[in-house]
Amino acid sequence: MDFNFRQNVNTDWPTWKNYLKNAMEFAEELGIAREKINSLAYQVGDLLAQSVPPSNPEQQAIKELWQVADPNERQVLARLMTKVVSQ
Repeated sequence: MDFNFRQNVNTDWPTWKNYLKNAMEFAEELGIAREKINSLAYQVGDLLAQSVPPSNPEQQAIKELWQVADPNERQVLARLMTKVVSQ
């Protein structure tokens, strides 16, 4: 599996979701608990919002939501993203 983060950040929405889904499935195969995956999603969301310019409208919307959210709301957004990509 290719988890080249830099290569996959600036891509279209379906490709980005597929990348996240593959990363999540890989973590689950390693036995990482869903709560830990959600925690990692929160950390990645924070990193992306601070450091990576959005490359599509969906990423822009998520970034804007992240920026106005408090920490609890950000945890909800991170959990929702893991749900979206696991469908």
